[in-house]
Amino acid sequence: MPSLVRFQVASALTLVALLSTACGGKPKDAAAGPPSSGQQGGPSAAGGAGGAAGAPGAARRTASVVLGVNDVAKVARGYIEAGIPIAGDLRPIETLSLKSRLEGNVEQVYVREGDRVRAGAPLARFEAVDFESALRSAEADVVSARTASTTAQWNYDQSLDLFKAGAIAERDLRATEQAAVAAKAQLAAAESRLRNAQSQMRDTRIVAPVNGTIQFRRVQGGEHILRGAELFTLVRSEVLELTASLPARRANEVKPGQTARFLADGKTFTGRVARVSPTIDPASRSITAYLQIPNPNNELKGNTFSSGQIIAQTLRNVLVVPQPAIRTGQDGKPFVYRIAGGELEQAPVTVGVVDDARSLVEVKEGLQIGDQVVVGNVGTLGRGMKAQIVGNER
Repeated sequence: MPSLVRFQVASALTLVALLSTACGGKPKDAAAGPPSSGQQGGPSAAGGAGGAAGAPGAARRTASVVLGVNDVAKVARGYIEAGIPIAGDLRPIETLSLKSRLEGNVEQVYVREGDRVRAGAPLARFEAVDFESALRSAEADVVSARTASTTAQWNYDQSLDLFKAGAIAERDLRATEQAAVAAKAQLAAAESRLRNAQSQMRDTRIVAPVNGTIQFRRVQGGEHILRGAELFTLVRSEVLELTASLPARRANEVKPGQTARFLADGKTFTGRVARVSPTIDPASRSITAYLQIPNPNNELKGNTFSSGQIIAQTLRNVLVVPQPAIRTGQDGKPFVYRIAGGELEQAPVTVGVVDDARSLVEVKEGLQIGDQVVVGNVGTLGRGMKAQIVGNER
């Protein structure tokens, strides 16, 4: 009897299940069915991760993205500068070591580190009493030697006339001639000593040879200085120079006179290529270029780090878009998200020259003037998404 009851209960449950299947249709989760083959794939921003929040087809049709004014750019015509990247320290165009040309005691120093000086400005002075005395003595020696030379020459001239008249012997003429020659030699020696004394007197005053800034002062008043001792280090910083190593493959692109743009201390500066090495370094396979930046107001300090580029090519009146607008598809080809009719579409593009310094890219094909493109990373985007721009457009 218990076996019969169990059989009847099982039969009843089977009947109920069959009736439920016939009357209820498909399970609720399968009601929407698979997406049609005509729908476009791709990610969406407003619909989450595909069909997790509902039917995939419906989510793709209704997905949207809200963009700010900085997320959208219009395609326009402009110029592109193709450059060769450079970086390095900006060094003063010249550094001079001013040394003592004589031995003596320093009487006074007029400048300190950081002082800007002009050519000819006094920097220091040696005690000059002994040098001035030597100068006066040398001047007196020249006067005496000149008088003696003049007298000896007069005696020779007179002796020559007497010799021609037969009044004196040739031996006497030769004696006066030799005396005149010796007197001239003594005069020349005295004049040489005078020039040396004058030079030493001038050297008691240390002056700036060029415009510049005192970098180091290595002397104090009252010090006894030996000949050749360094007194000051003077730098010329009205022009700064950057030494850049460039790849050998780009050696033919760099020429003296080319414009270069630099970024230093948060500001942009313009310079030029001054010199280019004639040979390639065999070890690094690089070529050295020397670039100069005018710095008349000493706005930049020596050894400031700078980066920039040498302008190797300039293209004008070409279509340009911001560099962040260019994306790369799974096939490795570039494209942009263009806004057309309030929706996003993937527009394949052909790019040309890239201006890294200004973050612009030349677009050769695929876009027209006035097209709106999405710039940068604004979330997950996909074709067919509705695009709403908030704020005033660019």
